[in-house]
Amino acid sequence: MAQKGGYRQMIPLLTSVATEMGYEFYDIEFVKEGPGHYLRIFLDKEGGITLNDCEAYHRRVQPELDAIDYDFLEISSPGLDRPLKTDRDFERALGLEVEVKLFKPLAGQKTLSGCLESWEDQNVWIKTQNSEQQIPRSVIASIRPVIHIDDEGEEE
Repeated sequence: MAQKGGYRQMIPLLTSVATEMGYEFYDIEFVKEGPGHYLRIFLDKEGGITLNDCEAYHRRVQPELDAIDYDFLEISSPGLDRPLKTDRDFERALGLEVEVKLFKPLAGQKTLSGCLESWEDQNVWIKTQNSEQQIPRSVIASIRPVIHIDDEGEEE
């Protein structure tokens, strides 16, 4: 059985299978929760991932994961408020309101929110109510789109 870190070696295969099936591989995590170890694979596609998509991908990749010591395999969507990790994620969120959580305070704040203006390898720029903020990526713990739900439960 593979050690905990061995699951990351599966990313090229998991990505290839996702692409072949018309999905986008988003992320993978291996976590201990309650009675066991969960191997979670996150997928996406235009229009969103369905339960049937998750089931089809699960059936396809499960035999390929024999080398990993896990108790539970979960396939799911990263969700609407998925963290921004790749350039593609940042492109999708450009011009949208984001919440930025920092490892340490910047100008006295550990959480900032505003409109994502631009990004590069070293920095992210957001426009807040008062100014434009340049935030070094090295101090960003997470950055996610802000999801607003109207009174009827529909996304704005």
